[in-house]
Amino acid sequence: MSDKKWPAPILSYLAVWAGLFFFKNAWFTLIGFHIAILLILVFIRPNIPINLLLKSKHPKWILFSVLFCSTSGIGLYLLWNMFGIVPDLSAQLRTIGLHSSSWFGFIAYFSLINPWIEEYFWRGVLGSGTKNLHLVDVVYASYHALILWGKVHPLSIIFAVTVLVSAGWLWRQISRLDRGLLAAVLGHMIADFSILMVIRWMCL
Repeated sequence: MSDKKWPAPILSYLAVWAGLFFFKNAWFTLIGFHIAILLILVFIRPNIPINLLLKSKHPKWILFSVLFCSTSGIGLYLLWNMFGIVPDLSAQLRTIGLHSSSWFGFIAYFSLINPWIEEYFWRGVLGSGTKNLHLVDVVYASYHALILWGKVHPLSIIFAVTVLVSAGWLWRQISRLDRGLLAAVLGHMIADFSILMVIRWMCL
């Protein structure tokens, strides 16, 4: 990651922290996170073409990404009782603005918009062509610890971040082999959707 790009993850982390712990609002967190990314993109002016988001040279990678990532929600559902999720999770989510009336809109925005922004940012602009694990995989995964803090057992946070490091690496490899970000975007999309739907279902 070049010196000019280093403020990018720092600003995105600050946006998530401020949204969750200062403003205490899920919508503010998500939109603030996206605004932070867009602002840093304006600052660093990446030479990664935006149409890379729509590119896929090999449809098999789209199929693999979507099918594999669809197991995210299934895994969360099956392992729900093993993650040490706090008993008052539903109440915590309500305090940050996720009421029954706002869940549908939040899931729709998170699932349909967030993957495009994140994949362009983490795998496109900050990404690396190396086959090995890269620092950006860890940086991408680690901000999720802020989201999970106080909601699950600390060991579950470590487990989740480890899984997300692997996911970041996998999406980066798919994008490298497929010469485009579309497969990663669609996989990210189904992962976000399935996970949020399980959380919504379990918190009814």
